[in-house]
Amino acid sequence: MRKFLLIGISTFALGAAAMAYADQQVRAPSAETYKMLELFGDVLTEVDRQYVVPVDNKKLVQAAIDGMLTSLDPHSGYSDPEAFDEMRVQTRGDYGGLGLQVSSDEGAVKIIAPMDGTPAQKAKLQAGDYITAIDGQSIVGQPLDQAVKQMRGAVGTPISLTIARDKEDPFVVKLTREVIQVRSVAHQLIGDYGYLRVGGFDEKTGEETTAALKDMKAKDPHLKGVVLDLRNNPGGLVDAAVEVAGDFLDGGEVVTQRGRDPKDIIRYNAKPAGDLVRGLPVTVLVNNGSASASEIVAGALKDRQRATIVGLTTFGKGSVQTVIPLRGGVDGALRLTTARYYTPSGGSIQKTGITPDLAVAYSHRQAEAVYDEALQWSESTLKGALDAQEGKTRKLLTAIEVPPDASDPVKIAAAKLAAKDAAKGKPEKILAKNVTSATGPTPASDDDDDAVANLPANTGISRVNPKTDFQLMRALDVLQTGSVQAAEKLRPSNVFTHATPRFVAAAEKTQPTPLSTVAKKAER
Repeated sequence: MRKFLLIGISTFALGAAAMAYADQQVRAPSAETYKMLELFGDVLTEVDRQYVVPVDNKKLVQAAIDGMLTSLDPHSGYSDPEAFDEMRVQTRGDYGGLGLQVSSDEGAVKIIAPMDGTPAQKAKLQAGDYITAIDGQSIVGQPLDQAVKQMRGAVGTPISLTIARDKEDPFVVKLTREVIQVRSVAHQLIGDYGYLRVGGFDEKTGEETTAALKDMKAKDPHLKGVVLDLRNNPGGLVDAAVEVAGDFLDGGEVVTQRGRDPKDIIRYNAKPAGDLVRGLPVTVLVNNGSASASEIVAGALKDRQRATIVGLTTFGKGSVQTVIPLRGGVDGALRLTTARYYTPSGGSIQKTGITPDLAVAYSHRQAEAVYDEALQWSESTLKGALDAQEGKTRKLLTAIEVPPDASDPVKIAAAKLAAKDAAKGKPEKILAKNVTSATGPTPASDDDDDAVANLPANTGISRVNPKTDFQLMRALDVLQTGSVQAAEKLRPSNVFTHATPRFVAAAEKTQPTPLSTVAKKAER
């Protein structure tokens, strides 16, 4: 029996929400297909007979199956029986490992996002990092499933990862494996406003979200609004996404799934009278690490005019993967892209993502990365990704609000490290070269100053403090003032813009206009 699941951008961030699905007619293989299968058998025979060392035919066939599926798109693939069992364990929300969401990128293991509160997050690994070696042994070119197996092991055992990060020399991070108890929901009150962090969508997320909202309402009967933080949320179960969105909606459509056959349409609706905060204003925080199921939630609340989106354009994964157990899972399972999903307005976010109503970066470095092609990390950058909806392209943000230098967390951390090195007589770290002032709000945690080079540029979720999290501050501003326009007037912010290049004569000997930060009122 087949089960149809929506999975996140990571192969290992998937779910188990069964869905009804229209039967499709099975086409009989053509004569050409049988001919190619015969060719495959001939090749396998020759490899078995003549390869320089004995081969495992089972592994060869499994690798061939995976290769066939991964050639279709970045999210299709094959899981052997062991990997399929691990997949189901993770879906239930408890498993052992490092707490990383990863994917395969042309033979390399690329980090999607570290999970909240895990060894990976504590080590300050970040989205876009490449893992090139495990315990000193290269994993480049190795199947993703095998790399994940190596990262898992007995609780308490050490492991070292070699990390390649853009514009930095490779470095080694030492971690200790832990039991990963995925708590996908966290919450707290910030004054009279609720803060709800959803880090992923598993079988427990809907229930935990409902409990969190009820708890905040009980603790503050005068609650004025809610910030829903979906930054670096890589996705998960479609049913969980529908439940979370439904806690802010009174019925109506959340998402539609459409397959190849026009008749294959599944609509997901919120429960009637499901809005637990009774129409209170909501802002949703997103960034380019917000993908799949988190985009379903953000897209539904935006299209239904239930929330204002603050942050950066989301990842842009608008496809659905079906997990098809083979012989009940005895022979593993296929992960096959079978449909696209559409937000209530009828639009697909495949490759385009969801554009924020108020573009805000966590730091200057994050804003700069948005305009740096070498640092782009989205569905549109993945080789072989499904095409975007006809006529749609990913929009480049024209201007992005950034925090003042004195409260930019990356610059503050860099200045502290530079001061620390200066006291020791060491040369200044290159990361601190543009820091003009070390004054301003102190980060909520002073631990691990030496890790500034690994400080994620795209998060802030580990320190829930609007004084040090500019995106959160602006989300609260929108709640307090009632609109983006009013928030811009309340707190005029520095705006990072993408400079327009111009052609110059060689005789001018001038450099192209660089990206620049201009201190001016945000005007839209």
